[in-house]
Amino acid sequence: MRKTFFTVAVVCTLMGSMLFTSCIGSFTLTNKLLTWNQSVSNKFVNELIFFAFWILPVYEVSALADVLVLNSIEFWSGSNPVAKGTKVIEGNDQRYLVECDGKGYTITGETDKSVVRLDFNEQDRSWSYSLPGGEKHLIFTYVDDTHLKMPMPDGSYKLVEASDAGLYAYQAAITGTQYAAR
Repeated sequence: MRKTFFTVAVVCTLMGSMLFTSCIGSFTLTNKLLTWNQSVSNKFVNELIFFAFWILPVYEVSALADVLVLNSIEFWSGSNPVAKGTKVIEGNDQRYLVECDGKGYTITGETDKSVVRLDFNEQDRSWSYSLPGGEKHLIFTYVDDTHLKMPMPDGSYKLVEASDAGLYAYQAAITGTQYAAR
């Protein structure tokens, strides 16, 4: 009896440790559901949908699917399968289709059919962009949690604080002005 209890306790502890791997995950499915609800016409309809989704266990099922399946896939593979997809963004001059493939974004202008590709490089923690048939251009590289390495017009790089003040200073440095416009 004691040996069986010990074995069951060890197995339960090991199985429970998989639930507490300190990977919170992005909860993409639940966030997409909430974002869809917020995009509905007005706040009264949003509230009705919110209550209906709690009464019918829609939010509970999506959260459970995120916790048990999707966040685990994201933890082990590095990408969330629900994060992939296409969104439409309204710009000042045209609508843009933003397609996520789990590794980056392809942004296509609906009117002029212009295409820009944004990619994240996990090895050097950098974001870059490329135009069709063109080479990649560095946007910035993460140095640490509060600093970025950003390119200058002369080909050098500048260490920039990841804050509004740091970005305004960078803008001033590349435009040659003393004060950057907001």
